[in-house]
Amino acid sequence: MNSWPLLSLTTFVPLIGAAFILMIRGEAEVVARNARNVALWTSLITLLLALAVWANFDPKSAAFQLEERAAWIPAFNISYHMGVDGISVFFVVLSAFLTPLCVLASWEAIKERVREYMIAFLVLETLMIGMFCALDIVLFYLFFEGVLIPMFLIIGIWGGPRRVYSAFKFFLYTLLGSVLMLVAILAIYFTADTTDIPALMKLALPREMQMWLWLAFFASFAVKVPMWPLHTWLPDAHVEAPTAGSVILAGVLLKMGGYGFLRFSLPMMPLASEFFAPLVFGLSIVAVIYTSLVALAQEDMKKLIAYSSVAHMGFVTIGIFTFNVQGIEGAIFQMLSHGIVSAALFLCVGVVYDRMHSRLIATYGGLVNRMPLYAFVFMVFMLGSVGMPGTSGFVGEMLVLVGAYQVSTWVAALAATGVVLGAAYMLWLYRRVVFGELDKPELKTILDLDRREIVIFVPLIVAVIWMGVYPSSFLDAIHVSVQNLVDNYQAAIKAAGAAKGHAALIGGVR
Repeated sequence: MNSWPLLSLTTFVPLIGAAFILMIRGEAEVVARNARNVALWTSLITLLLALAVWANFDPKSAAFQLEERAAWIPAFNISYHMGVDGISVFFVVLSAFLTPLCVLASWEAIKERVREYMIAFLVLETLMIGMFCALDIVLFYLFFEGVLIPMFLIIGIWGGPRRVYSAFKFFLYTLLGSVLMLVAILAIYFTADTTDIPALMKLALPREMQMWLWLAFFASFAVKVPMWPLHTWLPDAHVEAPTAGSVILAGVLLKMGGYGFLRFSLPMMPLASEFFAPLVFGLSIVAVIYTSLVALAQEDMKKLIAYSSVAHMGFVTIGIFTFNVQGIEGAIFQMLSHGIVSAALFLCVGVVYDRMHSRLIATYGGLVNRMPLYAFVFMVFMLGSVGMPGTSGFVGEMLVLVGAYQVSTWVAALAATGVVLGAAYMLWLYRRVVFGELDKPELKTILDLDRREIVIFVPLIVAVIWMGVYPSSFLDAIHVSVQNLVDNYQAAIKAAGAAKGHAALIGGVR
């Protein structure tokens, strides 16, 4: 299949499905049923293509693979360039993996404007996959920013009572940082006369320019992660978004910032990354500790999980800026694990919300007596979030802490408090929702998971256990690309140090 344009097929097949849905005609019920079926089958085909990308990926090579290149805007030396490496390939699979689960999760929950909803999700899938495959910085920016539009619509149209406020807050926060990134992209283009990402990775930009560019990219990526104190849009967006919207927001969209740091900040601006690393550590530690404490105070299940996401992504930014293999591999693994675990936790909230139409923790209690299967599923993902050995969460957190310890004992120690606090708020949530007496009359007739919900949760459970028990199946493919990134970073720092020493020697001789 190496001769096939696999990346383009994986990226744009969802758009073909969206076009089919757009052409569906008939009565409202017929249109809704057919839209759901087309969206499901389209997303499953996309998942098979993403798995084919993984199957054709060579884990022993650090180079970009399955590359596709075509002239796009030749007058400005801008091309359509796609490719994946060990850093991006699993994010393509993650995006394709979660989308059919989101379609299934919306099967009965979304009853109004079903056709438009399914179109929005398929367009969103194209933009997410395209962003992780793009090897031209202009193409990346279009996919990166395009994601905002369908997610804005999903929150603003199908969200909760304060959906319009939350949608605009989400849009404005992310757009503001992205405008600065656009200015930085223009500065890079006029300096290098190319927008090709592999070529830009080999370009040694002046130190002062790196500083300004790093800050401009940071403004965009920090909002997307989101880092403290730019995280305040996230709880509102999660609370008001429909369940599937929260799944994609936590599962994929929060990873865009971390991916951006790995793809642009470290390889293209290594001197600035080294300079600003203490700032990132400081903000990340505040995020890990502060938002964990805020999560302990929440009475809304979605808000608690949203704040836990900020804390977990704080581990990711710590790992990325350790500049060592263990830390960066841990950050990537943590992003993949969080993408699955947080998505599953939001789906768990969606299950009881569909039955009781309440997200308040106080509404529940004693669910194990009526929903033993649900209690087991919720327990698996709760333990994954806590980082229990044998689950995906343990591997990422452990690698990040090992990488952080090599840089600073204090950073590792303070970050480790997040593990303890994470166990506190997740166990507290689980105890209040699942255990105790079933004394609320409205809960005495609540039903356990149905067949559709079991189909949704089984692959997520398999993924969490697989990543926890056999992490090398992922780390082996990630390792070579991360090692190459770290080697190039260290070479750039060493070259800058040698040049500085040479300049100082010349000055001393004069």
